[in-house]
Amino acid sequence: MKPTAAPDLPPGLLWFNTDRPLSLADLAGRIVLLSFRTFACANCMRLAAEIRHLQEEHPDLVIIGVHSPGFESATVTGNIPEAIRRAGVGHPVAVDHGHRLWQAFGVRDWPTFVLIDPEGKIVGTASGEGLYGRLSPKIGRITEEFGERGLLETEPLQTGGAVEAAREGALYYPNKIAADHAGMRLFISDTGHHRIVVAGEDGRILETIGSGAPGNADGPFHEAAFYLPEGLAFDEAAGILYVADAGNHTVRRISWPDRVVATVAGTGLRAPGTGAALNTPRDLVLLGSYLYIAMAGANQVWRMDLATHEAEPYAGSGREALVDGPLGEAAFAWPSGITTDGEALYVADTGASAVRRIKRGMVETWIGHSLVDFGDLDTIAGMARLHHPAGVAYHQGLVYIADTGNHKIKEFNPGTGWVLTRAGSGDRGDRDGLSGDATFNEPGGLVNFGGLWYIVDTGSHTVRVYDPVRHVVSTLALWKQSAPGAG
Repeated sequence: MKPTAAPDLPPGLLWFNTDRPLSLADLAGRIVLLSFRTFACANCMRLAAEIRHLQEEHPDLVIIGVHSPGFESATVTGNIPEAIRRAGVGHPVAVDHGHRLWQAFGVRDWPTFVLIDPEGKIVGTASGEGLYGRLSPKIGRITEEFGERGLLETEPLQTGGAVEAAREGALYYPNKIAADHAGMRLFISDTGHHRIVVAGEDGRILETIGSGAPGNADGPFHEAAFYLPEGLAFDEAAGILYVADAGNHTVRRISWPDRVVATVAGTGLRAPGTGAALNTPRDLVLLGSYLYIAMAGANQVWRMDLATHEAEPYAGSGREALVDGPLGEAAFAWPSGITTDGEALYVADTGASAVRRIKRGMVETWIGHSLVDFGDLDTIAGMARLHHPAGVAYHQGLVYIADTGNHKIKEFNPGTGWVLTRAGSGDRGDRDGLSGDATFNEPGGLVNFGGLWYIVDTGSHTVRVYDPVRHVVSTLALWKQSAPGAG
């Protein structure tokens, strides 16, 4: 495209991660990438790894997020700092409520990226897939050209803003949980801290896996890096924990006793490359000789051969919809949870507020009606309503559901067809007590461990425990034993 002068950033925008509004004058001599997106846009969030990769490869690049709300909840200013923290965004973010920047830069859809050279000219735009592959070579050429001319500002941009830091505490937006029943261990995906926490049933933290810094590095436990890890599946026979590293679009393998993290599927980017390019894997389950993957970004269920590590689509056409039928013709909507009864697969199809079953080559909907039909209704499965459930787990003939949007834990009996609330009043919170009075805050994943249900309560940054016999909910206090002699 022919370079054109970039319009200035209009005054009156609300800014985060900076102590002052920014203008093109502030950015003179710098390569700038404007990232037009919204924190409610799934496609936008799936490109986070590519944005991070661009920043790592081109340290002189200045990224400015332009958050353009499209849904009512996202337009509430008080929600934006929390969304920034949750997404791990460290660069300045401008909130474009009136879409003035959209109009000035001719943006038509999320996500769109506008590249501005050090002279303030627009030299490239990109939308949709393959962001890194399209922009990285161009940024490299601009860096070389303006560097040779002495026109490139390489000193870090001083914004003076306090970047929203991750919450101090044992967990930060944990997402999924798995159990080692023989070894009496719990594995928790500490998503916001980019690590895996290993704990005992008493809450004692046995160890953490991953450096805690967002990245994509294999190696020993303390050196390896994850990026927004989510789903977990533990192979007790092999002593291997599989991790859906959602932000890196990979599946990672954590093995004992060599204590090493390795990538077994995925390229690390959504763009084509060597091996199968995964797209936001969010949950995992082992069945037979395969690892099944809830591939949210692709609106599919994939499977990986445990022997060869070859990954391929298994169910779903890739179209975002709620359609039953043969494996290749059915359609999902952002599937985020998966479990098995040893024969069939059950999928929490989050975008459709549905629970789906895959059996004998067919996909069928047990709970759910459409992408826009959700609610909170306990009754026979065909009439029941859920609200964007993110997790499912099978135990002794029953499917338990983390009904995330309703802040409840529900039980589905495939034999009788009934759906019933087992814990949670429906209010958002972190109150313990009798199961009907207790409150949850966006529960994500759950596992039955020793007869108790351990539930990752994502919004409250905790693990909750539901006792189905005593009908009581409590909070698991995570703690780390002090070193001998420590005061």
